[in-house]
Amino acid sequence: PSPCWIYVMEMSNTVVFKEYFKELEEESIRDNFVTVYELMDEVMDFGFPQTTDSKILQEYITQKGHKLEVGAPRPPATVTNAVSWRSEGIKYRKNEVFMDVIESVNLLVSASGNVLRSEIVGSIKLKVVLSGMPELRLGLNDKVLFEITGREKSKAVELEDVKFHQCVRLSRFENDRTISFIPPDGECELMSYRLNTTVKPLIWIESVIEKYSHSRVEIKARSQFKNRSTANNVSIMVPVPSDADSPKFKTTMGSAKWVPEKNAVQWNIKSFPGGKEYMLRAHFGLPSVEADETEGKPPITVNFEIPYFTVSGIQVRYLKIIEKSGYQALPWVRYITQSGDYQLRTS
Repeated sequence: PSPCWIYVMEMSNTVVFKEYFKELEEESIRDNFVTVYELMDEVMDFGFPQTTDSKILQEYITQKGHKLEVGAPRPPATVTNAVSWRSEGIKYRKNEVFMDVIESVNLLVSASGNVLRSEIVGSIKLKVVLSGMPELRLGLNDKVLFEITGREKSKAVELEDVKFHQCVRLSRFENDRTISFIPPDGECELMSYRLNTTVKPLIWIESVIEKYSHSRVEIKARSQFKNRSTANNVSIMVPVPSDADSPKFKTTMGSAKWVPEKNAVQWNIKSFPGGKEYMLRAHFGLPSVEADETEGKPPITVNFEIPYFTVSGIQVRYLKIIEKSGYQALPWVRYITQSGDYQLRTS
């Protein structure tokens, strides 16, 4: 098999084993050798990948092992069915689909404010509560699709490194950029994507050392997104020298605490609206808070989450649910932006 297939199978087996054993360790492999052997036998057939969905495998391989039954065993329908990731006969009283569009911002900013590295990593996750064998069609503001259809491209997004769940019909996506699929039951990641684009820092941090005392630090945090959006659970980690002690804090918003094991001040702001600026003043009992230039200063790191907002501007234009019985189903879409590797260097 090619190295690509080997990598795919290793990743699939890891997910399956974790579903069965919770923690994937040497001891858990030894203790469950028979189950591991059975799983490998089902996942691979004559060197080719077969059923890799853990939910489907759990229908006929259990941790208790096989029980002797009269008559020849019949394979579950999901093995012989063309849609191996979804069982037949699923029924719900209320049919709904919950979709989360989640984007993580990876950012590295220099002390002068220049963006040295920026990247958006996105994923679309589903929670499917649908009866029968429905077909879903998802429409995004995809730049390539807009070019094909002649639509205005100003609000379109150019997606890179797109990866789909096995349920998506790749041939149709390649032909007309339509994302069509019969979804697995329950939760799954439908697709992931990446954008290499310059991103303005959503939360800008400015660190100032008061030169006359060398023991006072002033931190300014400014949100640089639209006023109607709000960042939740903002956590700003400001590194200080290891000999810092006796800290005292004063903030215009939120609370600060000393984290000695990380040699840092952690400033927490529960709710940070767009277009706002807050300040933290910290005083330490030490000779100087100026780090040795030869050692280099660790960057300030920021964690946050902004609901109902995406950095890339990706939008779900429609989510159609088609099922032969014609039942009514409700689609729910939520947008979330999170901080990934978000670092700001100080002078």
